[in-house]
Amino acid sequence: MLDYTIENQLHNEGYSLVCGVDEAGRGPLCGPVFAAACILPDGLVLEGLNDSKKLTPKKRDKLFDLICENAIAYCIASASVEEIDELNILEADLLAMRRAIDGLALKADFALIDGNIARDFQIPARAIIGGDAKSPSIAAASILAKVARDRDCLELDAQYPQYGIAKHKGYGTKQHMDSLRTYGPSPIHRKQFIRFLDKDANK
Repeated sequence: MLDYTIENQLHNEGYSLVCGVDEAGRGPLCGPVFAAACILPDGLVLEGLNDSKKLTPKKRDKLFDLICENAIAYCIASASVEEIDELNILEADLLAMRRAIDGLALKADFALIDGNIARDFQIPARAIIGGDAKSPSIAAASILAKVARDRDCLELDAQYPQYGIAKHKGYGTKQHMDSLRTYGPSPIHRKQFIRFLDKDANK
């Protein structure tokens, strides 16, 4: 259930600025991975706030604007395709999260991280599995990251229209994989994620 139970527990422990952190774009074959950190006012109610994956694009866009207007502080960051290839997707994901936390205009003193890994952060942090369906702060961060990545996909699609990124958002659909086989990879494709092309070449 989405309520401020987790944030309130941390406030009772003495933490005053708790940020939720989530990422978007771990699974796609191309583009950066995005992350967002968000500190919401105590008890703020945003109608329809939920895990970004459960919302329509129109609802996400509306909530994105409301979160930006009402948040105490927020930051959206990313890790590049080159960093993903160099580090691996998990480490690049954590790097984007650290950048989002570090980029907050008002420094958080605790971070709630969606998922099961919370390490190497400069402030105390806790991983919460399914956190975007439990914590409003994490849900808000999930929306910021998801919308930012979707908008980036539109820009990538304009640069590389042959892959259909606007439609599949970079995921490994049949259309995307067929396009890769036809046109080959572009500079925005993650080398670690398109090894099936090497297997095809060796058949």
